[in-house]
Amino acid sequence: MTQVEILTQWVEESQKIVFFGGAGVSTESGIPDFRSQDGLYHQHYSVAPETILSHDYFFAHTEEFYRFYREKMLCLDVQPNGAHRALAQLEQMGKLKAVVTQNIDGLHQKAGSQKVYELHGSVYRNHCLSCGAAYPVEKIAEGEGVPRCLHCGGIIKPDVVLYQEGLDQRTVRGAVLAIAEADLLIVGGTSLEVYPAAGLLEYFQGDRVALINRDATRYDRRAGVIIREPIAGVLETVCAHLKS
Repeated sequence: MTQVEILTQWVEESQKIVFFGGAGVSTESGIPDFRSQDGLYHQHYSVAPETILSHDYFFAHTEEFYRFYREKMLCLDVQPNGAHRALAQLEQMGKLKAVVTQNIDGLHQKAGSQKVYELHGSVYRNHCLSCGAAYPVEKIAEGEGVPRCLHCGGIIKPDVVLYQEGLDQRTVRGAVLAIAEADLLIVGGTSLEVYPAAGLLEYFQGDRVALINRDATRYDRRAGVIIREPIAGVLETVCAHLKS
């Protein structure tokens, strides 16, 4: 059997699947990842993206942060790809219990997924740092300079986890519980280099791990299935077999 065929059999036999994904899930939608050769971190800027996307930089150079954020992090016209749609279908079939994602692009929800744990937040949620008022992403995308609250004039901040910031603990608890109860863990499109997010995989108690990723990761040793193919095609193949 091929690795994709084994994964398909595992999905058929499982009822509590959790998908753990990263930037590679959205690259087929046209959103660049971070750490690949063509990724954001390999592009040349006067200030490193890791520095710009940090807590300290946000407060020290807010206008410069937003210039980069609007240009590189807001991809509002991008649509879900086959991977996002296949995961939503697996949830509708009662197979997939949760998506745990490091992405902030909201494409899983746009594809129809209901149970999504966004470890690093979402560009679609924004709030005033002074009064807490919530704002839609359009307030950020359509403005210039530093976005200000209409009520109190405070600075509006995206609900995304910047470097130097901790993860939302309610989201982490939900993700940990889902992973711990899973009977199949599918990991896709992530280098597993970003902690503490990658460390959540250690809570998986089962013995079936499938890893779909272009490059090797430190988690390969635990995977019973390793697939070096585009995620969308793999998951679409699995779903097509289940529906046939």
